[in-house]
Amino acid sequence: MLDSHCHLADQAFSEDLPAVVRRAREAGVDTALCILAAGEAGEVVRAELLRNLWPEVRFACGVHPHQAGVWLGREAEVAGFVRNIVEQDDAVRAIGEIGLDYHYDLAPSRLQRELFAAQVALAQELERPVVIHTREAEADTWDILREAGGGLRGIVHCFTGDAEAAREALTLGLHLSFSGIVTFPRAESLREVAKSVPEDRLLVETDSPYLAPVPHRGHRNEPAWVTHVVEVLAKVRETEPDAIADAACRNFSALMEA
Repeated sequence: MLDSHCHLADQAFSEDLPAVVRRAREAGVDTALCILAAGEAGEVVRAELLRNLWPEVRFACGVHPHQAGVWLGREAEVAGFVRNIVEQDDAVRAIGEIGLDYHYDLAPSRLQRELFAAQVALAQELERPVVIHTREAEADTWDILREAGGGLRGIVHCFTGDAEAAREALTLGLHLSFSGIVTFPRAESLREVAKSVPEDRLLVETDSPYLAPVPHRGHRNEPAWVTHVVEVLAKVRETEPDAIADAACRNFSALMEA
């Protein structure tokens, strides 16, 4: 089993990371993709501890749309900054999370789009997958990806879109990753979408420390709880949890090792 998206280098895990990793291993989670915020010195330090605790973990790094404002006036520097991180560390296998977020609107949408497009272009050049964050910005997200042309592979993380959004993402060649949201009582429409995602495009995640699944809502999330996501997906897709876990592991390996 795996967790295709978590933030284990976040400050939220600074006090008990060894125990969090131990619980993940005990739950059968063999590997994870840890998301690093480009330029966050604290995360770099905690990521080193994580490497030692869990050597199988892989990393993604990029400028999140929430942090786009930091780069105002320095937009042209973003791709080079991320490139240096990716090229200097073999464990950094993907660029992300990157994308657009018009819900919180913490940075001008024009700036978000510019930084997103620059990082997508970098991913294509380096032949790395992207990890995409999109919230209330799907039309612009798909437009930027289409304009980038072919050859891109990656993940729409924490997918919560409707059937049309799923079709758009799949047409672009992307994988869809489902989080604890799919376990929420009011997420019936999302579970319906999850039924139709091709097995070879399906991933699971926690987005730890956020979005704890049922029955842990209200608590800090952690990779061990990805099992609840797997169980719900197995139920709605009328299969066994092992089948979901195995498919997700195959898909993750194909993305990260290509």
